[in-house]
Formats: sequence, C-alpha cells, structure tokens
Amino acid sequence: MSSATTTATAAPRPQDPMAAQMAKVDDVIRARLSSDVALIEQISHYIIGAGGKRIRPRLVLLFAQALGYEGEHQYELAAIVEFIHTATLLHDDVVDESSLRRGRETANALFGNAASVLVGDFLYSRAFQMMVSVNRMRVLEVLADATNVIAEGEVLQLLNMHDPDIAVEQYLRVIRFKTAKLFEASARLGAVIADASKEVEDACAAYGRSLGTAFQLVDDLLDYEGHTEALGKNVGDDLREGKPTLPLLVAMERGSAEERQLIRHAIEHGEVERLAEIVELVRRTGALDATRDAARLEAQEASACISTLPPSAASRALLELSARSVERSS
Repeated sequence: MSSATTTATAAPRPQDPMAAQMAKVDDVIRARLSSDVALIEQISHYIIGAGGKRIRPRLVLLFAQALGYEGEHQYELAAIVEFIHTATLLHDDVVDESSLRRGRETANALFGNAASVLVGDFLYSRAFQMMVSVNRMRVLEVLADATNVIAEGEVLQLLNMHDPDIAVEQYLRVIRFKTAKLFEASARLGAVIADASKEVEDACAAYGRSLGTAFQLVDDLLDYEGHTEALGKNVGDDLREGKPTLPLLVAMERGSAEERQLIRHAIEHGEVERLAEIVELVRRTGALDATRDAARLEAQEASACISTLPPSAASRALLELSARSVERSS
C-alpha cells in the first residue's frame, strides 16, 4: 500500500464544533453519577462511557442556542435526557437478551439482568432529581410525559414481537413512542428553556419526532445492511428477537408466496439460521431502499419544521443533522 493511500485512509474525522459544549455535558454526567453504592457507579460509568452518538443531549443544546439561550441549565437538561436514554438501553438489553451494544458486551451480559434493571431504575430516579433542580414545571411535565410514553412503546413492541401480521402503522406507532418520543422531548426542552412560544416549541418538538423516526428507520435497515463491527451490535439481532421491522414487512409484501413464508417463519420463531437468504431477499425486493426512502421523507419533514428558526450556526447544524441521519452506515 502506498504512503498516499495510507494517509488518505487514516485521515481524521472533522472536529466536532460542539466539542466544548458536549464536554460540559459530560462533566455534569460524571458529577451526577456519583453514588455510595459501588456497583451503581461501576455499571453507570460502563454504559455511559461506551459513548454513542449523544444525539438527544445535542438536540437540547442546539435548540436552546438556536433560540438564544445561553444559561447553564441547558447542560443539566442535556445530561438528564442522556440518563433517561441510558436507562432505557439498560432495560431494553435485558428484555431483548442482547449481548452486544456499541461494540462492547452489554451491561446485562457482564453484570447480570437484575443489576442492569436496578441501575436503570437508579438512572431514571436520578434524572428526576435533576429535573427538580432546574425548577421549571414545564420541564417536569415534558419529561414525565416522555418517560410514560416510552414505557408504553416498550410494551407495544413486546406485543408486536413474533407477529408477522402487524400493519406498518402499528410498527410506526412503536417507533414514535419508543424512540422518537425522547428525540421530541429533547428538542422541546431546548425551546422550553429558551422561553419560546408554544408555536415554536411545537415546531421544535415536531422536528425531534421526525428526526427520531428517521433514525430508527435507518437503524432497522442497518440490521440487514450493516456489519457487526460498524454497527457495534450483532447483525440480525432484530430478526433473532422476532421484531417485524419495515425491511421485513416490505419484503413480505413484495416477495413471492414462498418468500413470504420464509420471512413469516423467521419472525414467528426468531430464527437466524437462514439470515443470509433473508438479507438477500430484503435487498432484492428493494425493501432496504424503501426503508431509507421512508427515513429520507421523515428527515425532510424535520428540516421543514424548523424553516422559520432564525439563521445561526445552531439552526444550520440542525439542518445538517437531519440530512446526515439518513445517509449514515452505523
């Protein structure tokens, strides 16, 4: 390999323009994870330290700044939504019996199910302690509503497991509840802390809802298009868990009777033995393209929701975020 090729391959990623602000969020996270119970600190730091895209806290900061807020409460709110998100991950991985997340063993695989569930509860309750410290009733209202809807989404998803006959509308409802609701709340909080009007607050929330839906649609297609190393989770996990996601629903609609039966059987029994055949079928029927097109429409809707925000670095970053959400590969 030539030196020129090596240099091009090793080119560093562009520096995050929000690095300093996200570092402040990390400072709050570290301070608020403090507990006299050693196992709580160990598991909390393990899962938080795994990184991730941190999209939700970023939304809080970007919307607060796009609307002219410069105070410190934005960092507390950003940390709160990351705690809530982390708690849902801990509980999700137990329910789904997942063994890999963000390229590392899941907390339940490492520490056991009981410890993971209880530390998830700790993170939820710590998040609510932090909400009180912000001393804004609207903040409590938004996040109490969000956590309740997320729980409903978890139960809805459980009811849909191993059911190949669910409608696309049912699948999308789970996404709106389980994933998009916290995106929506994060965006709304940025507007709340900036004392925006109800009209602006609702527009920010609509952006978050559409962006969260786009993100989940892409996540679902990557389970059949991606690679374990890039995804940080096992390819085919959704199928193993019996989740009837959009790529499978579209492939069943477009495939032959025999192909539909193959997918139905895999969903009903959570089988991955014929994963390679199903991946080929999902690709050949155009189901991955259809799913990405659906995500692209959601991202475009997100951008349209904030077209009236004043021009700024933050509002431009929000437009870039919605565009990038669809084209990612991990």
